[in-house]
Amino acid sequence: MGRAFVYVILGGGVAAGYAALEFTKKGVSPGELCIISEETVPPYERPALSKGYLLPEAPARLPSFHTCVGANEEKLTPKWYKEHGIELILGTRVKSVDVRRKTLLTAVGETISYKILIIATGARALKLEEFGVSGSDAENVCYLRDLGDANRVVDVMQSCASGNAVVIGGGYIGMECAASLVTNRINVTMVFPEVHCMARLFTPKIASYYEGYYSSKGVQFVKGTVLTSFEIDPSGKITAVNLRDGSQLPADMVVVGIGIRPNTSLFEGQLTLEKGGIKVNGQMQTSNTSVYAIGDVAAFPVKLFGETRRLEHVDSARKTAKHAVSAIMEPEKTDEFDYLPFFYSRFFTFSWQFYGDNAGEVVHFGDYSGNTIGAYWISKGHLVGSFLEGGTKEEYEALAKTTRLKPAIDDITDLERQGLGFAVTVSKKPLTPPPSDDVSGSTLVLERPLFAWHATAGVITAASIAAFAYWYGRRRRRW
Repeated sequence: MGRAFVYVILGGGVAAGYAALEFTKKGVSPGELCIISEETVPPYERPALSKGYLLPEAPARLPSFHTCVGANEEKLTPKWYKEHGIELILGTRVKSVDVRRKTLLTAVGETISYKILIIATGARALKLEEFGVSGSDAENVCYLRDLGDANRVVDVMQSCASGNAVVIGGGYIGMECAASLVTNRINVTMVFPEVHCMARLFTPKIASYYEGYYSSKGVQFVKGTVLTSFEIDPSGKITAVNLRDGSQLPADMVVVGIGIRPNTSLFEGQLTLEKGGIKVNGQMQTSNTSVYAIGDVAAFPVKLFGETRRLEHVDSARKTAKHAVSAIMEPEKTDEFDYLPFFYSRFFTFSWQFYGDNAGEVVHFGDYSGNTIGAYWISKGHLVGSFLEGGTKEEYEALAKTTRLKPAIDDITDLERQGLGFAVTVSKKPLTPPPSDDVSGSTLVLERPLFAWHATAGVITAASIAAFAYWYGRRRRRW
C-alpha cells in the first residue's frame, strides 16, 4: 500500500516548517502536501534548544517555539497543519528514495510517491566514535541536535546540580551550551583543539573578548587538545575525561558539539553532490528537475561572492525554504536566489551579527574593553564581511547594506579610524551595483545580468534581515 502527494517535504526541521508556510501562502490545495519526519513533533525553531529550552526558570517548551515564530510569523501547531490539509507523517524514517521513479520507501514498508520532492533532511551531529572515541552511549554524555537531545541535556543537567560539566567543542553548540550550563550553576570546562573559540568565524581578538567574559563567569578553557577517552564507573556513567595532552578533567556530564554532517546518504549516486551537500541552482533545484534541496543540506550559488556554498545556520534554512517554494509555485516570478550570508548568536547578555565572508585582511574597531565591538574583512580591495556586537537596529541595518554593496577600500588605516561610522556613511549613499563574480563550473546556475534594481532589492532584503535579527536578539521571549 502507498500514498501519493503532489509535493513531499522530506525532513522535519526549520526549513520544512518555513516551506510549509510558504506553500500555503502560494495557494497549495489541501491534500497536496505532506511532511515526512523522523521526529514525533511538527517542525520547530531549533535555536531554542541551546538557549531558552535550557533556562533554569520559565524554560521554553513546545508549542511556544514551533515554526515560524522565529521570523515573527504564524505558529504552525499540529492544528494548523490539519486546518490547511497538510499531512504530517511523523516518527517515520525513509530508508530509500528513487528519484527516477519519484518514490520514497519508509522503514515500515510504505511507498510514498510525489511529483515534486523537497529535501530538507538537514544534518546530523558528528559522534565521538567517528573520531575513535567510544562512550557516546553513556547516560551522562549529551549531544544537541533535536528535541530528544535537548530533553536529555535537561535531565542530565538537573541530576548534577553544582557539578562539573565538560563541553567538547568551541563552536556554536559549545559556546551556547556552556553559557546555559553556567546559568544553571554548573561548573564548566570547554575543551577544543583550536587556539580560540569559534575558530571558523572569530578572529583571535574577537574570540578573546568573549572568552574573557566566559572566564569571568567561571568557565575554564582547555585549548589545543582533544578528548581521547573516558573514565567510566561500574554503573556506566562517565566520571572523568582524558585529554591528549595527558590531563584529566572530572565530569558529571559531558556535552559534545564537534560539528555536523549533512544527511545526503539517500541521494548519493542519484543527485549531484558538492561541498558535502546536495548541489542546487539559483532556484534551489537539484540535478533532477523534480527535486529541490533546502537548509543545511543544500549547496547553493552565493551570487555576491561567485561561489557555491553550503551554509549551516537557521537564517539560511528559512530563506532557502521560502525561495524553493516560490520557484516551484511561481517560477515565472522567481528570480535567482541572491543571499547575503548572515550569522548571529546570543549567549549571556551578548548578541552579535555577522554578514558576508570572513576572508582577507581584518580591520577591528570599537572598544574591546566595552560593550560594542566590530570588524571588517577586506579582500581584493573590497569590503566583503562585517561583524558587530552590541549594535543598534540602525547600525545592524547599515552593516548589512554596506556588506551587500562591497565598497572599495583604499585606506585600511582610515577604515579603522572610521570604524562603524564607515558603514553608517556608506549605507546612506546612492546605490551602485557591487562587484560580482560568476559561479564557475556549475551547469545548474542560470546566469543573468546584474542591474541596479537587483542591487536595490538586495539591499532592502539585507536591511530587513538585519532589522529582524536585531529584534529577535533583543526580545525577551524565552525561546
